[in-house]
Amino acid sequence: MVYQPGQVMTMDWKGVFPAVTTKFADDLSIDEAASRAHTRRMIEAGVDGIIVSGSLGEASTLEEGEKLDLLAMITDEAAGRVPVLCGVAERSTASACRFVARAADAGADGFMLLPPMLYPTDGRETLTFFRTVAAESPRPIMIYNNPVGYRTDVTPGMLAELADEPRFVAVKESSDDVRRITAIRNLTGDRYRLFCGVDNVALEALMLGADGWVAGLVCAFPDETVALYELAREHRFDEAVSLYRWFMPLLDLDVSTKLVQNIKLAETLAGLGTETVRPPRLPLAGEERARVEAVIRAAMSTRPSMTS
Repeated sequence: MVYQPGQVMTMDWKGVFPAVTTKFADDLSIDEAASRAHTRRMIEAGVDGIIVSGSLGEASTLEEGEKLDLLAMITDEAAGRVPVLCGVAERSTASACRFVARAADAGADGFMLLPPMLYPTDGRETLTFFRTVAAESPRPIMIYNNPVGYRTDVTPGMLAELADEPRFVAVKESSDDVRRITAIRNLTGDRYRLFCGVDNVALEALMLGADGWVAGLVCAFPDETVALYELAREHRFDEAVSLYRWFMPLLDLDVSTKLVQNIKLAETLAGLGTETVRPPRLPLAGEERARVEAVIRAAMSTRPSMTS
């Protein structure tokens, strides 16, 4: 189907939503104190929502109980100041349906829902999966499209077909093709809140009408991320472009199979986290680490003042 004007979306999500890293202690358990401190820092910077247990949050290494515990502590720390979404990346339809019910009980304000993780579904299977989970979800859903990373493409036409399901309120568009923002708008109008999910095309997406940004480097550079969004929202594009050019070498670190390690290294150098990751990931080492550290330190040495 094609979205019909006049259909009302009740959830008004927009702005910067950090997909936060998961903070681990030395023994690889979840570090509650660090998790709460990082949540406070994000909120102090002016973010508009928080997403836990996403790809950047190393969700694939978390047990279900850990995801629910992490969600509960972040929602408790947020205390209603911003909505907290929980990533849903399950192997089967049944497990995704069970998880959304449990995560709603743990405090999730909404979900960021991925297609099934291990089996790349075709279009019919993808639509059926999304509709089935939506029917079981007690909370609104952001559809996460990342065909580059997960091999399943939720096309603009598929989003138009899903527009009659009221649980779907937003789309995280991570196809790495900024033209998708216009294609989705042309097919669905204002039916969905559109979020850019790729850091180094964020300004382009916002200029084309994206409502928000599911950001990664925000975890280490929250003030700059919020400032860039606000400049774009206010159409102060000369200033936005200047900030974006400074930011781009850092934002490029998000577009990598090592995005978790890259961003955790940035958090460490910025004083907002540690490099600890859960295996099979390992912290960056050798020449690779030196290269990423050089990028981060170079940006920090020319870091613009946010007071203006």
